Amino acid sequence: MPPVLGRTDELERLGALLGGARNGRGGALLIRGEPGIGKSTILDEAVRTASGLRVVRADGYEAEAEMPFAGLQRLGAPFAGHLASIPPRQATALRIAVGLDRGEPPDRFLVGLGTLSLLAAAGEVEPVVCVLDDAHFLDPESFDVLAFVARRLHAERAALLLAGRADALPQPRVEGVPTLELAGLGTVDAVRLLTSSAPDPIDPYLAVRIADETGGNPLALIDLAHELTASELTASSLSEAPAPIGHRLEEHYLSRLAALPTPTRRWLLVAAAESTGDESAITAAALRLGLPADASSAAELAGIVSVRDGVAFRHPLVRLAAYNGMPAAERRRVHDALSELMDERGHPDLAAWHAASATTGPDAAVADRMELAADSAGGRGGTASRARLLARAAELTPDGPVRDARLLAAAEAAMGAGAAQLALELLARIDVGRLDAVGEGRRLMLGVGLAHFVADADGILSGAATMLRAAELFHGRAPELEQRALIVAFQSAMTAEWALRGTSLAELGRRATEGAEVAEGLRAVALRAIGAHIGLPYAESLPVMRAALDELVAAEDAELLEFGSFVAAITVAAWDERTCLALLERIADAAREAGSLQAIDTMLWLLSLLELERSGPAASGRYVEQVRELRRAIGWDAEHVVNAAYLAWSGAPPELVEQIAGAILQTGFAGAWTLAMNGLGVREIADGHYRDAFHRFEPMVARDFLQVTAHQLPELVEAGARSGHADAVRGAVAQLEMFAAVSGTPWIRGLAERSAALLADDDVAETHYVAAIDHLRRSTAQPALGRAHLVYGEWLRRMKRRREAREQLRLALDLFTRIAAPAFAARARRELEATGEHVPHREPGGSAAEALTPQEETVARMAAEGRTNAEIGATLFISVNTVDYHLRKVFRKLGVASRRQLAEQLPIG
Repeated sequence: MPPVLGRTDELERLGALLGGARNGRGGALLIRGEPGIGKSTILDEAVRTASGLRVVRADGYEAEAEMPFAGLQRLGAPFAGHLASIPPRQATALRIAVGLDRGEPPDRFLVGLGTLSLLAAAGEVEPVVCVLDDAHFLDPESFDVLAFVARRLHAERAALLLAGRADALPQPRVEGVPTLELAGLGTVDAVRLLTSSAPDPIDPYLAVRIADETGGNPLALIDLAHELTASELTASSLSEAPAPIGHRLEEHYLSRLAALPTPTRRWLLVAAAESTGDESAITAAALRLGLPADASSAAELAGIVSVRDGVAFRHPLVRLAAYNGMPAAERRRVHDALSELMDERGHPDLAAWHAASATTGPDAAVADRMELAADSAGGRGGTASRARLLARAAELTPDGPVRDARLLAAAEAAMGAGAAQLALELLARIDVGRLDAVGEGRRLMLGVGLAHFVADADGILSGAATMLRAAELFHGRAPELEQRALIVAFQSAMTAEWALRGTSLAELGRRATEGAEVAEGLRAVALRAIGAHIGLPYAESLPVMRAALDELVAAEDAELLEFGSFVAAITVAAWDERTCLALLERIADAAREAGSLQAIDTMLWLLSLLELERSGPAASGRYVEQVRELRRAIGWDAEHVVNAAYLAWSGAPPELVEQIAGAILQTGFAGAWTLAMNGLGVREIADGHYRDAFHRFEPMVARDFLQVTAHQLPELVEAGARSGHADAVRGAVAQLEMFAAVSGTPWIRGLAERSAALLADDDVAETHYVAAIDHLRRSTAQPALGRAHLVYGEWLRRMKRRREAREQLRLALDLFTRIAAPAFAARARRELEATGEHVPHREPGGSAAEALTPQEETVARMAAEGRTNAEIGATLFISVNTVDYHLRKVFRKLGVASRRQLAEQLPIG
């Protein structure tokens, strides 16, 4: 009989995983299943056969479930000597997370990247396998970190094995983690296990019945065989009641425990309540409770626990039975003793946890201790643990304002951890009438954040109005919060755009201007720019906006994190694509430095939108792919990452883009809907459907929404000029010329000249076309330059100047092909062929990059830009080993031997 019956396929899978780790192919596996199904047995067997690997174990303990990074601390301790080998900011994050240093609380995903780097560094010395059983008992921060590592292990000499109960590790928590759902044994193997475990022969027919009724659960089969006689097994199989698995198996263990001496049962209760298996703590607490020194002996003899390096229960269900099978008063008495013990040993967080478990009803003193434990968790980056500890503190707090304040703080922490549903539940428990003005303002701010997180359309569309109410509540009481609320109100207005409810742009601009005066600093600078942008004529607002941009350019990177959406709006209003790119990239880098993946996600989206206008669809698509890669790392759904405007530019069917845009609008993101409509309108222009484009853009321009409308004007002009609506768009040309005169950037001057050329008489049109191309060449706006060449070439062909027309159209076609704009490339090709030139078909974006996967291309282009492997790894949240692995494949596919040659194959832009 094999060492583990009926698990050949599963063990082969684990063996292949461990073999890969030995050879530099890292990987992970989460084994999920019901209690007793054999998860621990498989892990033990895999470890037993893991030759050539350093094995590190750190199982989950329930007592540590509220202690942030407790599991990670135990797992990482053996690798502490490698901290000096990983990037300093990652090492700092790890040290703060596990309590070795003090500092700014790190984002858990920065801790995850540090853990990945640490395992990679350790694997360079000796291949490693990290094993964690009972992963459902891990604190949420440790589990998130390990899930992150599990998704990113690729080219490291390291493996990660986790096991946990399926009901306690639902799919959303483990999204993207390689998973093995462990089922019961097949009938044949289950019968063999039952009959080989039973002391007496069992009728084969009855054995099959029992195997089926237990679902092949190995622990149920073994324990039934050991505990019941053949006649009892027969009775069990003929009974209408299901065999003892799940909660029935727990009842089975309760009956076993009931036969033990009372001191032994009390000792087992201490061991179950302590839960980490610390024998010295269990012994000390048992002595405090007056239990005899040999109280554990009967449990050891019965095989219920083992006491060696620590105390280990036969199975988690045995521990559960030992705990739940005792009266509540006994449980509280044990937790009280453990609380005193942990206080004496200098473990205040554990002491508070036990004190809370020893308490019935409200207890202000214990609630205060829980709040201190929550603050300690937050100081180490444990936002999820902080939320849960504060929620428990609130439960223990007598009814009143303090309780509500703790619920609010818990909800804010839950939102910070991405636990939106928990945050909503905590908010619902607050007595709003008892909150003070600042508390109510915080509640309103949190509600707006949650609305965006869960795509609550009503909350999104009224978000700006809600934030203005919050700012009013903060006024005169919390100036920094007031200014933050006003900036978020502007960002909410950008999201809701023309569908804004409950307030107006004019009101928002007035409040921003007033709010700028309550405190000085970057927020004040931003608010003055917002007020000017909304309330002043362009010639008066632009100097204020540029002054704000100058202040932001001069600021430290870490100060910029909250200004991403503001930067995008103001730089676009100033027609300053260079400053927009520079600041957004700095903010993205600052977010990476802080490990704030949600901030990076936002910046990557903004950069993908900017690049659509600045460098074209190919560059925009690379940022979209980075968003997908980032979300895979987090465990979010990456397959539904959609930039509808990018899809329209890239050649997706218009009806598909329309459907996506409609779904976006239903969620309240009217600004994103507008971007999709812009993309469709541009696509219609590219396809020559000018009348459709004109009718699409005309009502959008009529809504007139700040910088959004300004950037629709060039599209309206081209659509109108080509569809017989020239008179209707002359005012748009005048507006663009005004923007160009005031702003003076090459981008807007080129667009204004191109627009003027489309309406100009033939005797002066060429002057405008040439000027447009000259200006746009000095900008970085490649699609606009390509379109200037295109419309100039079309005009030259109409003027019968075919040779000159071909020159311009070739330039347009080459540019559109390089930036992967297929609709405009097709239009340029048609026009070129109309001059009599034969044009071989080339796929837009066609280049050496076609041979690469999206991640390989992203890595390759970053390397071509001169970024180091460490910088690429930090950007993509992968290890340096994985970067090196991808680059080796890229070099082989492209036939290059250096980064210089790579840059020649993959030109920037």
